[in-house]
Amino acid sequence: EVQLVESGGGLVQAGGSLRLSCVASGFFFDDDAIGWFRQAPGKERERISCIASSDGSTSYADSVKGRFTISSDNAKNTVYLQMNSLKPEDTAVYYCAANWYGTTCPDDGMDYWGKGTLVTVSS
Repeated sequence: EVQLVESGGGLVQAGGSLRLSCVASGFFFDDDAIGWFRQAPGKERERISCIASSDGSTSYADSVKGRFTISSDNAKNTVYLQMNSLKPEDTAVYYCAANWYGTTCPDDGMDYWGKGTLVTVSS
């Protein structure tokens, strides 16, 4: 059974940092794309970052570029999202998702989703 489990969310003050983890089971990060998405209350889901395990290429939404960094440890089947300089508008439930045998993270093309972890940034 394929599972993605996020962790690392919590409450942090504006300007602080958090590192989210996404651990996969049931498949190996060797030829997939893993993305981080978020959804704030009353807002649409937003793709914020993606990493292709085949070549390590990454992409970021403009809203997080320069503040967030995605990385992967294929040996641990884990993808991380380091979030620095957090702002209240970063408050959301953060999800990781996998595009099996993919190199991008299309909003409507991810094969597996985690259940999410809540990040709350206080002002």
